[in-house]
Amino acid sequence: MENITIQKAERLGLCFGVKRAITVLKTAVNKYGRIETLGPLAHNRLLVETLANLGIKPVNRLNQVQGSVLAITTHGTDPTTLSEVRARQLTIIDTTCPIVRKAQKRANELSEAGFHVIIFGEAGHSEVKGLLGWTGGKGIATLNVEHLDEIEPLSRVGIISQTTQTYSDFIEFIKHFMDKVGPKAEEIRIINTLCKVTRGQQEAAVRLARKSQLMIVVGGHNSANTRHLVQICSPLVETHLVETADEVNDSWLAGKHRIGITAGASTPDEVVDELIAKLRSLQSSN
Repeated sequence: MENITIQKAERLGLCFGVKRAITVLKTAVNKYGRIETLGPLAHNRLLVETLANLGIKPVNRLNQVQGSVLAITTHGTDPTTLSEVRARQLTIIDTTCPIVRKAQKRANELSEAGFHVIIFGEAGHSEVKGLLGWTGGKGIATLNVEHLDEIEPLSRVGIISQTTQTYSDFIEFIKHFMDKVGPKAEEIRIINTLCKVTRGQQEAAVRLARKSQLMIVVGGHNSANTRHLVQICSPLVETHLVETADEVNDSWLAGKHRIGITAGASTPDEVVDELIAKLRSLQSSN
């Protein structure tokens, strides 16, 4: 195999929100000895396993909580769930990402001002479920404007986004909304709730993809921001998503000598390092 150049994107991997949450939880587990999180801290299996080994373990539902300390994850949650946690008199450790918290505040403000809130996002995603809760029943989440035909005509509409969506997709959604639904509305308020850190990682991935012959995206297969990195790189160059270095297929490297690497916002640094080591070993063995 010919010599290859491996380059990492200028911005990649753990975002400040996840790093902050990890720091908070590690401090808390030293104090309490055992912590449960309501859902996984972030959508990365390796990160969740590492935390579990420290005594920080996820539960899927409140009725599964066995201890007295419960952490709200980076994706946040809804007001009803928070009330239920307090009613159980659990100690709460809130690691909601500050960017997500701002989006929750905007959703709540729009709702209280009488707007029907449209969230551009994946309805089943934990962040989006939480955002919907802050709309007080006046919200809908969708990635497709066509789905808005299912609801009554809206006079006052507020539009926000799941924080990890791409800027280009959000703008495209707004354009389609204005063409299809906009003329029926009396007032429309659009608030940019996209995460600037995520957008910076996406832009850095695109720049690297344009000068690479192969892009490898490292992250959880169930991570929204990781999938979006694949989505924006794929039209530019051959792109593969891996969760671990073991998933790399050496056939991908055939004829490639410029390989770019980026990683999702919940991907530990050591996973990226292991991928680079794997690529180097494949190069030296051929």
